Amino acid sequence: MVHEPDDSSVQLAKRLGAVATLCEVVAIQSLSTSVREVVLRNNAASLAGVPGNDVMLRFADEHGRQVRRRYSVRELDEENDTFTLYVTVDHVGPGTVWVKGAEAGDLVDVIGPRGKIPLATDATWHLFVGDASGFAAFFRMAQSIAVPGRATFMVEIDTADDMLTASFDEGLEVSAVFVERQGRSPSDPTGLLNALATFELPPGPGHAYLFGEFHVMRVIQSALLDRGMTAAAISHKAFWRAGQSNADNGEPDREP
Repeated sequence: MVHEPDDSSVQLAKRLGAVATLCEVVAIQSLSTSVREVVLRNNAASLAGVPGNDVMLRFADEHGRQVRRRYSVRELDEENDTFTLYVTVDHVGPGTVWVKGAEAGDLVDVIGPRGKIPLATDATWHLFVGDASGFAAFFRMAQSIAVPGRATFMVEIDTADDMLTASFDEGLEVSAVFVERQGRSPSDPTGLLNALATFELPPGPGHAYLFGEFHVMRVIQSALLDRGMTAAAISHKAFWRAGQSNADNGEPDREP
């Protein structure tokens, strides 16, 4: 049995200043219609990084080519050397195919940590806006907020059972707005824009984190700028793009 990551992963990790590890699947469970939880073991602390970081997993696509997909780390358990990912399954892709067929004991190539958006520690309130692909990052980041503090979630979902929740430290003020898509295109920002219009920006320094579909996140970013937030107070990352597969490195096309 192979116990080391593929050489391509080792070389890529060196270029990225990250770590390449072969991880074992510990458990997989369905959390909702759109989200499955995957627990992986091995070198967890090194791979998981800080709240907001993600990891790259290596899969074969439908043509047998090796591609990578990126998933935010939901939780780190250093004692058991495990970390948890949320994988969305509301589309067809190599990650979806893998997670639907994976079983405990399977091995997968992982590179981490990746990502450049940590929690803004100087903010007193935090706004998390996106879709189901952002849940893992949103929850892990929010659970790292120092109390007293404030976290607000605005998440667009396809079905009612995608209203995922998490537990937070006492003293953290938490509120959530779930926007059901109701047949709108995934690239239609109307639902989240309407939710944002009802949100009054709190006083004091705040920070917004926009993780989700390419077109929607760009519109939400513009809306927050129009509301008076500065560009420095908005962290924006497209996790996917409607109608297009992510590139082999796991990133969506960034061209307009």
